[in-house]
Amino acid sequence: MSDRPFSIRIFLPDGAPDGVRIIEKSNWTGTGVVVPRSLVADAKKRNEFARTGVYVLVGHEEDAELPTIYIGQGDPVKDRIDQHVAKKEFWSWLVFFVTRDDSLNKAHIGYLESELVKLARQTKRAKLDNKNDPQPSPLTEADAADMDSFLADMLSIFPLVGLSVFEKPKAATPGKSLLRITSKETKAEGYESAQGFVVKGGSTAVKNEKPSIHPYQSKLRKELLAEGVLEEDGNVLRLTQDYEFGSPSTAAAVLLGRASSGPNEWKDSQGRKLKEIQAMDAQNSG
Repeated sequence: MSDRPFSIRIFLPDGAPDGVRIIEKSNWTGTGVVVPRSLVADAKKRNEFARTGVYVLVGHEEDAELPTIYIGQGDPVKDRIDQHVAKKEFWSWLVFFVTRDDSLNKAHIGYLESELVKLARQTKRAKLDNKNDPQPSPLTEADAADMDSFLADMLSIFPLVGLSVFEKPKAATPGKSLLRITSKETKAEGYESAQGFVVKGGSTAVKNEKPSIHPYQSKLRKELLAEGVLEEDGNVLRLTQDYEFGSPSTAAAVLLGRASSGPNEWKDSQGRKLKEIQAMDAQNSG
């Protein structure tokens, strides 16, 4: 999906920024609805819950760094959400998408559900609670094109509500040099991104952590190993894909196995530290 300007309208029916949010996008028939779990009982009286749609449950399991999500579909959404309130404990909020004219059908939402699960398994930025991979519903070529467009609009909204787990790392900005960390066991390349720092697949990390590593960084390393983002390769760990971390420091700590200052650890081919490059960019832009 190419970047393009668009406008978003967020309506707060209860007047609370952290309450129910109704999201509409310019020139789009869809509607996104964000609901905290504690407000589901009242919110499900809204008309949107009675429509056919696709949803994502979001939460954090105890002592986990990566969020846990569950992707599903409902016809209507309300019936499935009621089941998850009773049977799934991990989630604290949800977001679902329907259309204002209720034009989505079972085949449409089956396709959207399958594509979201596929993306979540590719990006590995969350623990996926789905046990099976749903098979996409058969669609005509025209319907598939319509749903791909609908999905692109959904993907542009997810980050705005605090859910970036479906986003693949974007390429480095043209003209920007790759940054490196090089040590006995760590040979890594990466670049800054809008959401943090992307480390290139194939980069290596130390296998054994140092006592200085922060607990959350150690947990993240273990979770990335469990998800297959990191894998053992002889005396080192290797990154199996491009992966976006929340900050340069988190990326450096995961690679080096110790508490690290990303702005000091990441350097360009001339040996300039990231913090020096950032200072020069700020000065030049001023």
